[in-house]
Amino acid sequence: MVSIITVPAFSDNYIWLICDENEKVGLIVDPGDPRQLLKILEEKEIEPIAVLLTHLHYDHANGLKKLTDRYPELPIYGPRSEYELLKENPNPPTYGPATNCFKYLTHLLDGDETLDFNQIHCSFKVMNIPGHTSGHIAYHDKNNKSLFCGDTVFAGGCGRIFNGSYKKLHDSLHTIAQLPNDTLIYCAHEYTLDNLGFAEWVEPESKAVKTRIDADRALIDSDQATVPSLLSLELETNPFFRTSMPLIIKKVEDACGKSLNNSTEVFTEMRIWKDTAYD
Repeated sequence: MVSIITVPAFSDNYIWLICDENEKVGLIVDPGDPRQLLKILEEKEIEPIAVLLTHLHYDHANGLKKLTDRYPELPIYGPRSEYELLKENPNPPTYGPATNCFKYLTHLLDGDETLDFNQIHCSFKVMNIPGHTSGHIAYHDKNNKSLFCGDTVFAGGCGRIFNGSYKKLHDSLHTIAQLPNDTLIYCAHEYTLDNLGFAEWVEPESKAVKTRIDADRALIDSDQATVPSLLSLELETNPFFRTSMPLIIKKVEDACGKSLNNSTEVFTEMRIWKDTAYD
């Protein structure tokens, strides 16, 4: 049994600290801002055993310097393709904020690896889920029914396109949709209510979306995180998972003013619609 601590960062990021049940050792997922994280590690006397990076954007990896200053032997896992991209060009076009955090990686991942951390009874399958960035990965622990997916899927939404592509992001969501319905989705931002506002644009008659908005607003009002969320809930209320639904296809076609031939086209136009008309 694991204990997962939610660590807030910046204005709306989450860092995930995956610990053994006694909270003596832990894995760190996407440490963008190290200040609150280091405070929790020290106050709870948790010994970090590794860092897992989903991608190398600044708000996910900026804490690596301070973490490695404090824990110089700390293993840092992350996507090989993004390491190589940033090593060649620290500021590639369309990637987002430049970062030199790649140089702290010690274990480069290609996808499909299995990472065993027996100290906290976790075994992760590394998943390739590009789209937000070209090398984005996720960590799936089927025994603990959890997926740490960075910025690919958000509660009620999905990430923007930086140096990935709409098709790749669509396909990545399809891959995630094949996981068990009781998988907990640990995304990296508190964007839920904003995303569900757009979901209500897309499916204005959906009782499930309205119920979720009420439930998540109550969580926010009580200073609680709306994540993780169940995959089954995403499949029911997140429009980016629902691009084969006839009512959604019609809504997106009306928004973009043209006929759409497949799920990828619906996804693409929906993401553009959100970027240009809602956000």
